[in-house]
Amino acid sequence: MTVTPVPVAARSRLLDRRRLLGVDVARGIALIGMMSVHVMPSLAPDGAVTWAYRLFAGRASALFAVLAGLSLILALKGEKDAPPESGARRGILGRAAVVAAVGLFLGSLGSGVAIILVHYAVLFAIGALFIGMGARPLLLTATAWMVLSPVVGHLLRQDMPAGPGASPSLASLADPGQLVLTILLTGYYPVLQWTGYVLVGMALGRLPLRRTAIGLWLLVIGVLLAVAAKLVSAVLLGPAGGLDRLTVPRSSALAGRELGTILQTGMYGTTPTSSWWWLAVSTPHSAVPLDLLHTTGTALAVIGGCLVLVTGLRARWRWLVLPVAAAGSMTLTLYTLHVTSLAVIRGVTSATTTSPTALWAVSVIVAVLLALAWQLTGRRGPLENVASVMSAAARGGASAGYRSSAPPR
Repeated sequence: MTVTPVPVAARSRLLDRRRLLGVDVARGIALIGMMSVHVMPSLAPDGAVTWAYRLFAGRASALFAVLAGLSLILALKGEKDAPPESGARRGILGRAAVVAAVGLFLGSLGSGVAIILVHYAVLFAIGALFIGMGARPLLLTATAWMVLSPVVGHLLRQDMPAGPGASPSLASLADPGQLVLTILLTGYYPVLQWTGYVLVGMALGRLPLRRTAIGLWLLVIGVLLAVAAKLVSAVLLGPAGGLDRLTVPRSSALAGRELGTILQTGMYGTTPTSSWWWLAVSTPHSAVPLDLLHTTGTALAVIGGCLVLVTGLRARWRWLVLPVAAAGSMTLTLYTLHVTSLAVIRGVTSATTTSPTALWAVSVIVAVLLALAWQLTGRRGPLENVASVMSAAARGGASAGYRSSAPPR
């Protein structure tokens, strides 16, 4: 009896030993976290902050951004024949073009979600400028960027209309000047400040992440950084008197909300420019130094924890993390399906008749099941494959396509 071997392409890509499964788990957590914030309200009926916002507001999207930088480096390491820097940069720009196109489409659907993909694509393009740097200079640059860029942003936005405005969409292309301002300075994910996340991720990509000690260090450093940022903010706003100096202008999108609620649930990408004391908050989506450092810390802790978890699991038990890892291996496709489905649901169903918790649970379950089913094909996710093909075409190499022999990342 002859046994026909199963083709490599028919196996789950997650089982490839060259793949950093812990990174896929972290991506899956980021996706699930963003889904929760998209679906759940910020406040419960009794006025308390919901669990979704306590856990994921600002942190899930920051984790995505750090992983974006990490993915840039892992993708380069995964090439059979590493292209020169110029070719690598063209490949990144090709991938970014696909992500931006998907983001503009999603921004046109009216889903009620602040779409991150166009900002994400610009972050990819900026990250391409730094691919020749090592871990230490990247980390130093990232730290300085997170401390200084919010100051620059505060100065530049002094005489600008308050953000965030609508998510970038196909209609935004009619006013390119405003689109650039929204993406770089005033939108939900201001690229000026968020570039620091990508630089941190790129620094991580230069580390030997397969070593358990590295994962442990990331976990410990991340927790310490996250806690320290919150403590410093509490001191500045409390004993130092900063809280009494925070004012919300009438022109701000935050006008009409209680300050205590704002500081707990989050902002819309940036802080008001009415006082420099706004730079002392650590509120989700405020893009100020202590918020950037806190969310960087939580991202490091999650990535480090996932790496340690996967490394510590025996091979026969790794199936326990495969559902989340499967979702994390095709986040662009699943994010697109999630936002599209929300646009459809919110277009035909009253928000008052839909249970947010039930909608979130169904969204997560469907995403995980789709991802697990797709793993049986042994292929990249559909949109991930399009981005890979565009990347290969842009750098002038042969298309990786569905059946690339390079280690999947």
